[in-house]
Parts: sequence; C-alpha cells; structure tokens
Amino acid sequence: MSGVPPPAQPPDPPHHGLVHPLSLWRWRHNPLYRRTDRLQGRIALAMLLLVPILGLGAMFAIGDTAHRHYRAAAEHQRQTLRLTTAVLTHDAPDHPEPGSAEARENRYPATVRYTDPDGRIRTAETDVLPGLSAGSSVDVWVDADGVIAEPPMPAEQIRSRTMGWALVGFLTVTLAGAAAYRGVSVVLRRRNLAQWDAKWAETAPRWTTFP
Repeated sequence: MSGVPPPAQPPDPPHHGLVHPLSLWRWRHNPLYRRTDRLQGRIALAMLLLVPILGLGAMFAIGDTAHRHYRAAAEHQRQTLRLTTAVLTHDAPDHPEPGSAEARENRYPATVRYTDPDGRIRTAETDVLPGLSAGSSVDVWVDADGVIAEPPMPAEQIRSRTMGWALVGFLTVTLAGAAAYRGVSVVLRRRNLAQWDAKWAETAPRWTTFP
C-alpha cells in the first residue's frame, strides 16, 4: 500500500439556525457520538429554553422602562406647555375629498396668529384641518418661550411607543441567541473537521490501496 490517502469526506454540515429540532439527535444513544456533538446538543437545548425566557424578561424590562420614560415626558409636557387659541391668517388648503375619513385625519400647514404667555402677538405655522377659512380659531400648544410645540403625548401614543420598544427588546435577545448558537456551531464544526482529517490520515493507509 502506498500513495497519498484520499481526502476525507466529512459528514453533512449541520443546520445553523437558532435551535433546530434535528440538533436533538445528539441526545440519542449512538456509538459515533463525539464530545462536540453532545456539547452542541446541550447548547441547543439551553438556547431553546433560555432564549424565550430571557426574551420575555427583556421585553418586560425594556417595556416598563420605556413606559415610565414616556409617561414622565408626557407629564412634563402637560406642566410646561400652555393651550391657547390661535386664528388663521389665510385659508387652509382644501382636501381632494372633503368630508371623507381621510380629510378628518389629515392636517395641512397654515399660518396662525396668537398671543404668547408674555402677551405678545405672534405669528407661526402649525398644522390644521383642511378647508378652514381665514379667521377660524384653532387650539395650539405653546411652550414657555411662546413657541408652538407638539401637544402632550396621549395615552395611545405612550402605549404604542412602549410596545415598540418591548418588541425591540425581545427581538434583540432572540437574534443575539441565534448569532451565539451559529458562532458556536461554526467553531465546533471546524474542530470536528480538523479531527476528522487527522483520524483519516491515520486510518486510510491501513486499508486503502492504490494501483
């Protein structure tokens, strides 16, 4: 027997998802088990159990923090902003479909005149309902400097932003878990391939013949 042993043929690559059900085959009794197979199986099971728990924990923690933040910001706005009446100086643009549900939701920029907290008459631009004529009255929120500002956040907006941050927290933990499992799988596979090549180099000359 002589010659260079043929290249080893490694097993099929494993799935690199977060936790694939086929990863659990490593828990079954098999004489071909390697320590890395058992290790990867344990890691897969740990990810399967821990990622949802940690994700829910992050979701509630981040959601609670975001809710407290936005609720405090809304309270600060209510304490520092002042609601006053302004008058349109020009007609607001008309909506293409007057009276429609979309027209009731849309706002268009228009110039208004109002009195600031110091008693000065000021003009500024704000968003108003379409179709309002010059001289119509609208309510605007102004800050301590007399500048028109966004109204305090309503409860619906606070709830929407809170849910958004909670979802971001859950997805972040899930993606981090997937990335960690994939990284571990790549490292273990490279180690397995190196061991496979070493064993094949020792074994092949004993039973492989060449012409």
